[in-house]
Order: sequence, then C-alpha cells, then structure tokens
Amino acid sequence: MTSGLVIVAKNDAAHRRLSDQFKSREVHKTYVALVHGRMANRQRGNRPPGGPRPTASHAHEGGRNCSARCLTKYRVLRRIGPFTLVEAMPQTGRTHQIRVHLASLGHPVVGDNTYGAPAKLRFGGNDEPTLPRTFLHAAKLAFAHPISGAPLQLEAPLPAELAAFLAHVESCAG
Repeated sequence: MTSGLVIVAKNDAAHRRLSDQFKSREVHKTYVALVHGRMANRQRGNRPPGGPRPTASHAHEGGRNCSARCLTKYRVLRRIGPFTLVEAMPQTGRTHQIRVHLASLGHPVVGDNTYGAPAKLRFGGNDEPTLPRTFLHAAKLAFAHPISGAPLQLEAPLPAELAAFLAHVESCAG
C-alpha cells in the first residue's frame, strides 16, 4: 500500500483535463521511500555547501506493466544505518514502477516483499519484524488546476506509522 496524495476529479470535464495532464506528463509526482542498503548517488562530484544534491535516474525495460522504457529519477535524502531515505520522481507512470526500479538497483523498498525486501530487519545482531506495508509515500504533486489552469502544488507529510518507523530506524542506527 502506498500512502499520500491522490487526485480525484469532481466531474467529467475535470477528469478529462487531468487525464490529459497525466498523458502529457505535466503532473509532477514526488514520492518518499525508505530502501534497504546504503544507496549512493550515481552522479558524482562536489556540490557547494547547501547546494542541491545530485539527482540520478534509472531506466528499466520490461517488468510488470513496463513493457516500454520507464524512467524514475531519484535522489538520496539521507543514509540511516543500513537504510537510505530517497525521493523518487517517476517520469513515466507504470504500475509498481518505483518499486521495480529501486529493487532492480539492489535497494528494495522496506516492507516490499513482492520485490525482494527481507521479511526481517537486522539491528545490532537482533532480528525485528519489518514494516507491514511498503515504505512508499506520495509526498508531493504539482499540476495545473483542471478548470482555472492555476498551478497547484500539494504536499502530504508522512503518515504517523511511517514517521514512527523512521524514528525507530534512526534510533537503532544511532
């Protein structure tokens, strides 16, 4: 289950306009995911203090509902012990795209047993149960209002269960 923002149209005209924005890739989606492993940014180089962190991308041919080329951009937000918190920005919109891409990089989303996440977490020699859902959250959406055309930017904070799990991981990491 993915938490976070969902767009719902109030009428047929709004639905058509929103659908057109999705088809033309004018809706910008940002997800937050906690993944297994210490993920490295694929782009190297120095950045000025406080400057933007590099963004890498991953394309994948094939996979579930991804027969054409799919693209997800991502950036590392922070590394927490044996995990990495990332932002993922899908450039195409295929089912499970983010989960497939992160898993194919060797970094499955925490709680995602379908794509290779372990059933137990290991902290300091102890096994603990994993999260009972995927740590994937639709955090931001940017699009044009379907009637007025005004730009909209929406954000949703992590739900309590993900925030609590993240706090637990941070406390165990040290």
